Amino acid sequence: MLGAISALQIRVLLGIIWLVVFFCTTDPIGLFEEYAGFTLLGVVGAVFANATGAGGGVVFMPFFSQLNFSAATAVSTSFAIQCCGMTAGAITWWAFYRKLNAVDGELANQWQGIGKVLLLTVPASIIGVVLVQYLQDSLSIVAEHKTLDLFFGLFSIVLAVAIFITVPLMKVSQFSQILGQRDHILLPLIALVGGIITAILSIGVGELVAVYLILRRFNVTFAIACAVMLSAFTVWAGIVYHLLISQAVYWPIVLFAGPGAIIGGILAKRLVLFFSARNLKLFFAGWILIMGLSTLPY
Repeated sequence: MLGAISALQIRVLLGIIWLVVFFCTTDPIGLFEEYAGFTLLGVVGAVFANATGAGGGVVFMPFFSQLNFSAATAVSTSFAIQCCGMTAGAITWWAFYRKLNAVDGELANQWQGIGKVLLLTVPASIIGVVLVQYLQDSLSIVAEHKTLDLFFGLFSIVLAVAIFITVPLMKVSQFSQILGQRDHILLPLIALVGGIITAILSIGVGELVAVYLILRRFNVTFAIACAVMLSAFTVWAGIVYHLLISQAVYWPIVLFAGPGAIIGGILAKRLVLFFSARNLKLFFAGWILIMGLSTLPY
């Protein structure tokens, strides 16, 4: 009961903070009329991200492309929204893991490697993000809007194919529970590459790690939870650059999409546990494929 009350108190506090910020704007009514619809974007993006392990940027970036945002504004705004949604999802999945330890010992055994996975991937992912962000020459390849669309579209198509490949593995009844020696080498490398891609496209690290863990026959929900938590750490590390240096975040959208992302992050776990994980992955892989194809600059 105490945990539930504490969670409620946190949500109420966040709601009060949001209202204070909202009513301190110069034209709150006009702001609401123009940007309130982005709340739904935040919900959809966060549900997708936290239910599959794929970053919310898969939803946000194509949308920002249609708004003709610059590459810097699109990536930084996506990072800011994901800081809300991925954090809510990470906390929700962590609470689920803690509950497993108390009520389901067998299933909990499939989740015991979560701390080690994060220890292997989080530092490497953060290094990848920071390297790209603070080496300005590395960003020149995505400086133009069409180039960013091309990179995003190609990565999304590859990601969708990878997810489709993992679907048959979800029928596995015996899951891996222990990380092997090769995992200790490959996971940091994958996270480093994923962090580099995330800094450029606002998606990447969670998706790559989730696909790898599923291919290694770990529990699917475990893989998703690891990806969500890793993504949360990554976007928080990455947003520092955008707050202090690029200063390209489009805050009116974040003001409404951020709370929506928090709601989506909380709802996502229930969606995964309620619906078939296989059907969810098929649906979202199809969505990623469509988004990737539509984003390619023809």
